[in-house]
Amino acid sequence: MEALRMYKSRARSRNMPLHLMILPGLLLVLVFSYIPMAGTYIAFQKFIPAKGFFGDQRWIGWDNFRYLLELPDIYQVLWNTVFIAVMKMAAGIVVPLTVALMLNELRNQAIKRSVQTLIYLPHFLSWIILGGVMIDILSPSSGIVNQALGAFGIKPIFFLGSNDWFPYTMVISDVWKEFGFATIVYLAALTGIDPQQYEASIIDGANRWKQTWYVTLPGMRMIIVLMAVLSLGNVLNAGFDQIVNLYSAQVYASGDVIDTLVYRLGLQQAQYGVATAVGLFKSVVSFLFISVAYYAAYKLADYRIF
Repeated sequence: MEALRMYKSRARSRNMPLHLMILPGLLLVLVFSYIPMAGTYIAFQKFIPAKGFFGDQRWIGWDNFRYLLELPDIYQVLWNTVFIAVMKMAAGIVVPLTVALMLNELRNQAIKRSVQTLIYLPHFLSWIILGGVMIDILSPSSGIVNQALGAFGIKPIFFLGSNDWFPYTMVISDVWKEFGFATIVYLAALTGIDPQQYEASIIDGANRWKQTWYVTLPGMRMIIVLMAVLSLGNVLNAGFDQIVNLYSAQVYASGDVIDTLVYRLGLQQAQYGVATAVGLFKSVVSFLFISVAYYAAYKLADYRIF
């Protein structure tokens, strides 16, 4: 027993630096994610800011949710949110996985590291900066994209002002910004595959394509499932910071999502109860989606996060 206690004491001492490293992250999550959950009861009140958070607010039950469902554009907003989010989720898995497999085939390490750095850089830039960049390069009059299209005789396209183009512009620009980070994750997973499996496949006569299909992808199955499960939690999160910096009233029909609706209702129209109801609805649905996805991953792929 004394030896066991000494072992546990040494283990705690070794792990203490790791616990201290995650402490700032835990504090951020606590302050910005869990403590604000105390205010969700505003969704069931006729909240008047002048009375204060703990003032005598009138309790109205489900009226804010009923009002939400009676909004004329609510179902279009839901459709826009799911449509854009699902496309981002699919592209956010396929594109970085493909790029990671292609980079894995490079034998020149200098080129490989250079490409990794270049595709990773946009991840560190905020959408306030990238929004200005996108507005400039996609301008129908002076943007470099439309100038390139004009060289092939194609008429200018108003990517950020056309309901036909806006959702796809959001998806492509989001993938361009974020696929570098996911690519690094998949490249890290590739390093965990046993090289002897490739040697055995070569002996069996497998070419590079068959090695990728029968060795590489099965070896990455767990990380692919993890990324898919985590992304399902964002099924109602189409990217507020991106869209609010790029959209305008003329593309509300295709670009207005739940988060931008909350922004307008809560901050611009001061309907705090309704905005909180929308946010609560979104959180509950996202929680259900990620719970079902995790259960399906456990049953179908024997995958566990915990």
